[in-house]
Amino acid sequence: MRPLTRSDATCLDLDIPSYMNTDDIYGVLKSRLSRLSEYNRATFAAVLVQAIEVCRMKIPDFDEVLAAQARIEPYIHHTPVLTSSYLNDRCGAELFFKCENLQKVGAFKARGACNAVFGLSAAAAVNGVATHSSGNHAAALSYAAARRGIEASVVMPSTAAAAKKAAVQSYGGKVIECEPTQAARETGLSRLVAATGADAVHPYDDDRVIAGQATCALELHREIDELDAVVAPIGGGGLISGTCLTLATLAPATRIYAAEPANADDAYRSLKAGEIVERDAQQSVADGLKTNLKPRTWHFVSNYVEAILLASETEILDAMYLTWERMKIIIEPSSAVALAVILKHRDRFRGQRVGVIITGGNVDIKHCPGCKT
Repeated sequence: MRPLTRSDATCLDLDIPSYMNTDDIYGVLKSRLSRLSEYNRATFAAVLVQAIEVCRMKIPDFDEVLAAQARIEPYIHHTPVLTSSYLNDRCGAELFFKCENLQKVGAFKARGACNAVFGLSAAAAVNGVATHSSGNHAAALSYAAARRGIEASVVMPSTAAAAKKAAVQSYGGKVIECEPTQAARETGLSRLVAATGADAVHPYDDDRVIAGQATCALELHREIDELDAVVAPIGGGGLISGTCLTLATLAPATRIYAAEPANADDAYRSLKAGEIVERDAQQSVADGLKTNLKPRTWHFVSNYVEAILLASETEILDAMYLTWERMKIIIEPSSAVALAVILKHRDRFRGQRVGVIITGGNVDIKHCPGCKT
């Protein structure tokens, strides 16, 4: 069933905030029944069911971000913000790179995973945790679980990079392979949770994960103030949701841009259509950005993201190697999408102070597509 969209709310003359409970939603809908003549019963039923799902959906608030920061502090790095005069000149803007490639497990995913794992009660943690992931969240959850002393099981697509599978196993995580589709990943996770009783920690459709990821933008904001814009990659939307949550609270004038591969542009299509558009089995060198939005992350994307900018495969790889060569740090293709769209859209960012979130550095250099080594 498609998510409830702004166009639905307009047609129904509704204003339904995400915090409303089921009774409130029912009351609003009941009071508008006289205006539903243009809607057939099936459409109305779909809207009603989705409205109830929205009100049941847990959307984290900023207090939960602050709690997450305190909870995960012993287990993560406060990553540095780096600059490059060369890249500033190339882009015509002042760029501030938040380097989550230097984070625990080599990716920002450690933040959300640690918040979820260390937020579990003792009873809830007994059967361990489980997830599906193409790599970085898998490693992050395995790392967090190992630090807490519980088990972690991960459903991973068979096409996931060997280096990322090895990373999961090095942290003690158990890998269960599946077909490289979103449907196969989610079905595999459902079966795993049913069989083990593990707590499911979705890589992005989880309020605990979003609150954890939001601490990245919190650190960036506290270190570099008065940013005109922040650019971050988007896949399923966990990081961009956390970025929206933090900046909407602390720096509402800062524009938030999401960067996406043109070959995996479901989020771009979603924002253009005004509702979630799913694409399965998307293929891109940016393997961490091939997943689709969920209603929880769509809530943030549809309300706070200024625009979603696209980069080609060549542009992504060029930006990655440019970062390697000029900043002397290793980033993965998924991270390079943010710089790629800034280079592509120089006029949009010219003369501005721009935060750029480098999401991770887990790349198999020997087998990286188009590798120059």
